[in-house]
Amino acid sequence: MPDTPASSPTPLPVIPRPSRTESGGPGGLTLTAATRVSADAEARGTLTWLQRELGAATGLPLATGDEASAQIRLSVDARAGLGREGYRLIVDGEGAIIVGNDPAGVFYGAQTLRQLLPPDAFRSAPLSGAVWILPAVSVTDAPRFRWRGAMLDIARHFSPKREILRFIDLLAMHKLNVLHLHLTDDQGWRIEIRRYPRLTEAGSWRTESQLGAGKPPEFDGRPHGGFLTQDDIREIVAYADARHVAVVPEIDVPGHSQAAIHAYPELGESGLIPVGTRWGVFDEVLAVTDNVLEFYKNVFDELLELFPSTYIHVGGDECPKTQWKNSASAQKRIKDEGLADEDELQSWFIRQLDDHLTARGRRLLGWDEILEGGLAPGATVMSWRGEEGGIAAARAGHDVIMSPTATSYLDYKQSESEDEPIRVGTLLRTEDVYTAGTVPPGLTEEEAAHVLGAQVNVWVEHIDTPRRLDYMVFPRLSAFAEKVWSAGERDYAEFEPRLERHLERLDAVGVEYRPLDGPRPWHTRPGVRGWGE
Repeated sequence: MPDTPASSPTPLPVIPRPSRTESGGPGGLTLTAATRVSADAEARGTLTWLQRELGAATGLPLATGDEASAQIRLSVDARAGLGREGYRLIVDGEGAIIVGNDPAGVFYGAQTLRQLLPPDAFRSAPLSGAVWILPAVSVTDAPRFRWRGAMLDIARHFSPKREILRFIDLLAMHKLNVLHLHLTDDQGWRIEIRRYPRLTEAGSWRTESQLGAGKPPEFDGRPHGGFLTQDDIREIVAYADARHVAVVPEIDVPGHSQAAIHAYPELGESGLIPVGTRWGVFDEVLAVTDNVLEFYKNVFDELLELFPSTYIHVGGDECPKTQWKNSASAQKRIKDEGLADEDELQSWFIRQLDDHLTARGRRLLGWDEILEGGLAPGATVMSWRGEEGGIAAARAGHDVIMSPTATSYLDYKQSESEDEPIRVGTLLRTEDVYTAGTVPPGLTEEEAAHVLGAQVNVWVEHIDTPRRLDYMVFPRLSAFAEKVWSAGERDYAEFEPRLERHLERLDAVGVEYRPLDGPRPWHTRPGVRGWGE
């Protein structure tokens, strides 16, 4: 989709920036204890959310009324010409109306309505004596991309359910609609699988963790682990669904599988190995036997029971071929299947899973290495090693999600200052995230249509507390949200004043973001008690 000038010459202090806004003149709607809200059947989920969230912040009852008496009215109208997830919000002295193309559109309209109020509208408790006035305005809005995602790695350092639910709220606040959960890796298996209990009994704990990225590696000497039960997953998925966020699970194969091999050594090529304690890429990979394929098909079948997402992520990244080159069973598989080499062997392995998921009405998603050796027809590619994989996949007719490391990895350092708590990767500032393109240049219109959207990734090797997560993710996630929602040219000088206002909202919900003026000693920030707490 090409970048075109924004429709509104004077954007509201809203993030992401709406497509079109018009001032309604002076005045507006004052919310009081008498304010009533109503919704048609399809918008009732947003009604419940608005009453709970805005009611808690304002202390107002926001009781349900009928359509004739309500000052805030929510409805779905697919005939309104608003487009997928689009909405129209109109506020004047008489009331506020939100019409959505679908229930998601109504929800996003309600998020915009909340941002029209003072930042304290995002608090979890009312502010004494506050006056709540919605300015008179007309907003027509819809997202640029259908995939607006963030990946949260809970394999390297485990995030419990409460932190994942909080992260979902923050995604929804920014009109992001995909949470990609990275559930397994060398350093831990984080989801209960009933058929294979040792995946969590043995594979969810490691003896210690590497500290930093120095060589030789240093370790903390402290066990680390945890996992989500299937009931946890059901709660997370339902919570996300109520906020129009799809949860996409990732089980990483055939590399990054040390934790699974530790639990069931017959899955690998080298017998019993420990759960990984170091960060990096390692030779230990899955075997490509019928038994291993059957094992993972059973794992994915349990996943399908828990996650209604169309897309199921199988990883496919960073799979060294050393063990396969020296494995009799792998070499026999190459010969029996008429494959050229180990790259085609990985492609063959991924195709078996693709066939399995396709037969069950799902779509396989993988990192761009799944292109190597040939790609299954229905597979979707997540391009992380730059834009090249996305370009190749789109030109071959495959759907693509752009997630290049240089502009999408929120674990990367935010300045060169020694005061930054985490300095890995290349420099990625908030303005870099904001101004980066999404659709690679050089694609035809038909090829560009295969770009479903984009995603930022939060790898947590060096992020071991919720506070570190806040610091690394925000406000860069806010910049990303506007990039994937809002069409038009992006000018960071225009965005920054709105971002400064938005930081007050993040303050209100307790996000301990990185200040725009750079890192500072943590004891100088009010309310921050320190990294270790």
